[in-house]
Amino acid sequence: MGGSHISALKLIGALDRKKYRPLIVLHDDRGQFADFLRAEGVAFEHAPTPWHLAPASRAETIGKMMGAPKALASLARYLQQREVRIVHTNEGPMHVTWGPAARLAGRKLLWHHRSSPRAKGLRFLAPLLAHRVASVSRFAAPRPGVFSAAGRCTVVHSPFDTDAPKADRVVSRTDAIKELGIAAETPILGYFGNMVTRKRPLLFVETIAAINRRRPNNPAIGLLFGSPLEDGLYQAVIARAAELGVSDHIRMMGFRHPSEPWMAACDALLVTAVDEPFGRTLIEAMLLETPVIAANSGGNPEAIEDGENGLIVPPDDPESFAEAALALIDDPARAKRIAVTAHEQALSRFGVERHCAQISAIYDQLLADAA
Repeated sequence: MGGSHISALKLIGALDRKKYRPLIVLHDDRGQFADFLRAEGVAFEHAPTPWHLAPASRAETIGKMMGAPKALASLARYLQQREVRIVHTNEGPMHVTWGPAARLAGRKLLWHHRSSPRAKGLRFLAPLLAHRVASVSRFAAPRPGVFSAAGRCTVVHSPFDTDAPKADRVVSRTDAIKELGIAAETPILGYFGNMVTRKRPLLFVETIAAINRRRPNNPAIGLLFGSPLEDGLYQAVIARAAELGVSDHIRMMGFRHPSEPWMAACDALLVTAVDEPFGRTLIEAMLLETPVIAANSGGNPEAIEDGENGLIVPPDDPESFAEAALALIDDPARAKRIAVTAHEQALSRFGVERHCAQISAIYDQLLADAA
């Protein structure tokens, strides 16, 4: 379960039911996302076939492609029978699975792009399949060219619950200190995101080590939240912490829901990821008044103005991350000023209503084109 799932659910919850009837379709009901939907009481349907294109070995991909004609015909019939008018896909495997089915069924396809602008699907399939593209940031948007979907793209930032009650930072920190068994004055720094190389969990560990070398009398503790999605990376993080002598100061927290109390307990959120299209955790921290320190990469600079509503540092540089973290820890007044500004800007720029209005406008254009 990742940011694309959460963003899609925020949109679905806010859609005007007088105009739109959302239909959630899953290929697999055994995963974390399906369990979450059940727990939240959100209805979904099973796809008529479990077949879908997903990252696999060459042999598995060839086998799947042999079954594509029958499966795509089944998906196209399903779209027609359920009277679907717009197919809104939210991640790579679903783009390449439902995109051809939508075209076969004569339905409009909104390709919601939430990953790298270099993604092969965006470059080579979106120009053929997508009627419209919604990109989560300017960074993630398709690049202009002779063969490109850039002319059909609208930048729509992800939605966030700006009306949700804020977690109490004092209570959250008190609870965290108790559960973690640490001293009250211990700096707490957070990493929130699934564990993949691009998000740089190893760099987070190296940053904690750099901080603690500078402040051995009051070492920081680093909390890593998220599920390991790459084989061996979880073990590599643990090994790197041991190598740097900070095993006692790194906690592998796993997937936690809700995450807001933990994020509110942190002195700062470290967004170590590179080429992050537009990370949800960055805005979630801003809404909680948890200061953000982010790599100058991907969509991060579209949300963070250095020194104004957060801090921007060079990517892949643990010393710069450590210096920025200590600057906030040592100057609580500055940290508070940045956090308050970030909160105000997040409220005005990243609300669910604004996101829903922008996507609804795209839906209306697609429906008008089909008329």
